[in-house]
Amino acid sequence: MVGAFSPSVLLRVSRRLGLLGDRGLDVLEQPVPSSPAQFRALLDGDLDAALTSPDNVVAYRFDPGNPLGETADVRIVAAIDRGLGLGLYARPGITTADRLKGAVIGVDVPGSGFALALYALLASLGLDRADYRVVPLGSTPRRLEALMAGDCDATMLNAGNELRAEDAGSARLVRLVDVCRPYLGTVLSTVGDRRRALVEALAGALRDAAREITAGNADRVAVEEAAAALGLPETLARRYLQRLKDPEEGLVADGVVDLQAMETVVGLRRRYVPATAGGADVLATALEPSRGLLDPPGAAGR
Repeated sequence: MVGAFSPSVLLRVSRRLGLLGDRGLDVLEQPVPSSPAQFRALLDGDLDAALTSPDNVVAYRFDPGNPLGETADVRIVAAIDRGLGLGLYARPGITTADRLKGAVIGVDVPGSGFALALYALLASLGLDRADYRVVPLGSTPRRLEALMAGDCDATMLNAGNELRAEDAGSARLVRLVDVCRPYLGTVLSTVGDRRRALVEALAGALRDAAREITAGNADRVAVEEAAAALGLPETLARRYLQRLKDPEEGLVADGVVDLQAMETVVGLRRRYVPATAGGADVLATALEPSRGLLDPPGAAGR
């Protein structure tokens, strides 16, 4: 059982190509409404793995001030993508940053990874935290709905949701990769060793599917699955395929976590949600191998 905010086209392509079946995997995808709900289910054993922001794994491993108020042995098994179009999107009619002064900005929860990146994007446009009001709206599909309904003036979107927003007249005011570079958008995470072998097998299947997609060997399948899973017309599904292949924002074909990208992710958390214990920064050594955040290189390919 895998929890995800938006339907995973990569997972569906893996199934279509027989990569899950080859490993004896029967994978069910469970939509989650928010990152606290996703990690509550992961810690309770209702989920075996999560497709999530790497920042969430950092928060729920190291910071007792996270929304659940507890930490656990959550770790990153494999890198999945570099953001898939992640950027700041404004509701139709807003095309410049000056219109965001006094605006309502939608986030998953105020301390989530995408929210922290969003603060950095707004800062790059000259906006301070006092210039806008943040409201928690949940997962990316929910934030898209809120943006289109006018319940927020801007939010962070990606993974096909941004294509639907653009098609409806929404403008991307700034790309994440233009401000926070390098960046890691999605990872496969699990907790402890409860289902470790299965999760590592899943990571291998997703890695092989990513290689097939980026090599151009699964274009038809990827377009069909994007259209079906994300509700995209064919023209947008083809744009989504190009996003999957994009070297800056697309899939991580080898599944290996880029430490520089993780430094960006951890740096955003240390900047916007500093956490200390006994006067020490709890994230100062988060990326050291001994801290256990990352599986050893190559583990997902076993």
